[in-house]
Amino acid sequence: MRQSPTFRRATRDDLPQIVRLLADDPLGASRESPGEVIPECYLRAFEAICADPRNELVVAELDGAVVGTLQLTFIPGLTYRGGERAQIEGVRVSADQRGRGIGQAMITWAVEQARARGCRLVQLTTDRRRPEAIRFYQKLGFQPSHTGMKYHLPGP
Repeated sequence: MRQSPTFRRATRDDLPQIVRLLADDPLGASRESPGEVIPECYLRAFEAICADPRNELVVAELDGAVVGTLQLTFIPGLTYRGGERAQIEGVRVSADQRGRGIGQAMITWAVEQARARGCRLVQLTTDRRRPEAIRFYQKLGFQPSHTGMKYHLPGP
């Protein structure tokens, strides 16, 4: 039987591993800056997430090692009769742990957090260039219901 991961809020000490996870695919490799010294931009973002009660940066652990991460954001809104929605972002599983049920456990955990909070909807986006991720999310019950659009702004 496979061991199930445990979930907890990320700490500042987790940042090097989280950034490595975010960079560990062709899309992330071109936009992230992993390393032992974490650039200040990640530290500022981490502090902002921690200070926001509607945001949770979460890690999944096996035997004390970080093997996955995701960000869960709760968004208030008027739609769905004023129902709150949960947004799942930045889902990553360590390359050496993929295919072992960790991603499914992470998403199931996030959906349960949203359900316990009374959210009316759980949403996520994934890049069209990740067909395996699209199949994975559909297998878990997510439906491609909308066309997502992004407008990238120049960075510092």
